[in-house]
Amino acid sequence: MFAELGYERTTIRAVARAAGVDAGLVMHYYGTKDILFSRAAELPAAELPGGGGEEIVEVLLASLASRLVGEPVASLAVLRSMLTHSDAAERYRAAAEPQLSQITTAIPTEDAELRASLLSAIVHGVIIERYLLRLGRLADAAPDEIIELLRPCFQTLATGEVSPAPARPAGAS
Repeated sequence: MFAELGYERTTIRAVARAAGVDAGLVMHYYGTKDILFSRAAELPAAELPGGGGEEIVEVLLASLASRLVGEPVASLAVLRSMLTHSDAAERYRAAAEPQLSQITTAIPTEDAELRASLLSAIVHGVIIERYLLRLGRLADAAPDEIIELLRPCFQTLATGEVSPAPARPAGAS
């Protein structure tokens, strides 16, 4: 429910009703809505292997692909709720910071921190657009198709290497 409605619009009574139990039982086991949210929105700490930009590209794309195949409910609960609930925003930052640091370390450029932040923003933007906003073709595109379109962008950001621009046809502006 947190993923679907966000923190503010999710109630203990609605959670209990969806689970087919009394609200008192939910309160007995979780005590407060904040504790229930923290359990529902637990994000696993992602460990990235040491290595260079190419290795990070493949790990990030594989991770994104798995989230495109199966809806990442805990991530969605945090992403939907983080704009209106400070605890959700803090959970997001706490889960993302170590991974962002690992990505930054793997990128061999002076602007590695910015490049890592862009990679993170792309991943989260794709998840938000696919599952929360459900806009356009991204909502139902095949995961493999999305990954292959993102691969060159990720490679450029993670390695600092820029592929040559394709030749423009004569007369093109």
